Amino acid sequence: MKSWSIGIIALAGLAAIVGAAYSSPEVLLAAAALSAVGVGVGWPHFLGIPAKKTLAALIALPGVGSAVTATYLPAPGFLDWTPSFLAAGVIAIFVMQLLRGTGQAQRLESTLGSCAGVMLSCLGAGWIACSRFNGVREMLLVAAISAAVALLAGLIRWPDRIVAPLGIVGAGLAGPLAGLVFSDIAVLPAALVGVVVGAVLVSFRRMVTLRAETLNLAAALGIGLGPVSAVGSLAYFIDKLLIF
Repeated sequence: MKSWSIGIIALAGLAAIVGAAYSSPEVLLAAAALSAVGVGVGWPHFLGIPAKKTLAALIALPGVGSAVTATYLPAPGFLDWTPSFLAAGVIAIFVMQLLRGTGQAQRLESTLGSCAGVMLSCLGAGWIACSRFNGVREMLLVAAISAAVALLAGLIRWPDRIVAPLGIVGAGLAGPLAGLVFSDIAVLPAALVGVVVGAVLVSFRRMVTLRAETLNLAAALGIGLGPVSAVGSLAYFIDKLLIF
């Protein structure tokens, strides 16, 4: 698939999460769980590592568990179980690599890359926490608009040295604008969210452009939904640190 298709997948995943956040907790849980499954299925394909089906399950399941607990745990500990699911996923991957035996191809790359996939899968629960935090979805909307601007900038087929600053600056400006129009969030926290979100997303774009070979649909799902998943937890923690 072409690189712009990955941006379309990311935008579609982002739109699904935002729409689900304004629907019901169960719908948001379903959207976050499906995103975790998409990351799990696609991440091994993006990395090009063996044992893709097994690793897909080990990456996706912790993310689904994190989403479930973030939905039903009482405030303020929405993400209290997320580190446990992250640790369980990492341990499961190490055990799986040990069971593969010595001399297997790409064991180191598979282990490190899959652990990163588990982290991305689990971070998607941050969207749920951000939506439930004080019953206000203002930061969720600000983060989503900033992410959308950065993703749209990533669709431009220009060199990274141009698109990366454009995406970061655009997201940094979109955050305060969204905060002023749609919420009461102060300019500084909204700008910080925009800049951080933009930096994360353009970094993942660089990962795509560095790959010479064409990606299949599964790989595009992984690299498209992965950064969107990470943005949710970023927005949640910045919301807690800078606003309340």
